[in-house]
Amino acid sequence: MAFLLRFLLLISFASFVLVAANAHGFISLQYSHIEIAIPSVMFLIFSQAFIMFYFIGVARMVENIHGVLNSERGDKLSELFDDPPKNLEPYLKKVNRFIYQSKLSKRQTIPWTALILLLGIIGFLLGGAHHTGVANKTTHSGVVYGFLVAYIIGFVRQWFYLGKTHKLLREIKALFMIPDNTM
Repeated sequence: MAFLLRFLLLISFASFVLVAANAHGFISLQYSHIEIAIPSVMFLIFSQAFIMFYFIGVARMVENIHGVLNSERGDKLSELFDDPPKNLEPYLKKVNRFIYQSKLSKRQTIPWTALILLLGIIGFLLGGAHHTGVANKTTHSGVVYGFLVAYIIGFVRQWFYLGKTHKLLREIKALFMIPDNTM
């Protein structure tokens, strides 16, 4: 899943590099930067939402496993083990580390995702406002430059933490012998 999300992130980022290059006249395309920005913003919303929910889902899965391991009566252990072990301490130690890693990944990426979405949508709307004469070009450009800087920082963070979270997910699934196709 992380490879798909990295691919979506890369395509989305490349589309905005294309929009910016077209807007500044570095490249000349058949379409204006406005016509390219419309599908780029729609794809941005899709890809960033997908990435955000991946981090939320992995953190939730790890928390659920932690809850099962810490259940009062231990009757839920059959959800994780065919034959539950007597000593759960090694599992708890690893899951506590996984909880920390998944929460860190979520904390390091979701604020950037929200900022990217917010600035991207506002920049897009200000572009429409500039096109109709309601907003100044400098206002639109300033928000778009801010969006691009936030996207560069967010891109690096998301790329890095997608890799770390992918490894975490593989480790926890291997630890409890959970099939790859389940969450």
